[in-house]
Amino acid sequence: MYAVFKTGGKQYRVAEGDVIRVETLEGEAGDSLTFDQVMMVGEGDAVKVGAPYVDGGSVTAEIQGNGRGDKIRVIKFKRRQGYRRTIGHRQNYTELKITGIAGA
Repeated sequence: MYAVFKTGGKQYRVAEGDVIRVETLEGEAGDSLTFDQVMMVGEGDAVKVGAPYVDGGSVTAEIQGNGRGDKIRVIKFKRRQGYRRTIGHRQNYTELKITGIAGA
């Protein structure tokens, strides 16, 4: 069984047992979360699509930990002007393990 749910302004396709990284969420390692904004639930040929969300659909996940991603370097440059700027960025994330999918 798989599901598509929304969190942090993004959509994720997950199956039970998957480990994903999402935008930072409140909570500590070991805490359990439930996402009710499930847009689609499917198993084989049986697919249930919501309008916009599936009634009674939910995804349960356990927080594995919080962290920061790899550094990304952003460079601004204008030719022949002597203008150069370098900025670094590391995005925060929460790692989740999907423990259950319910799609009524």
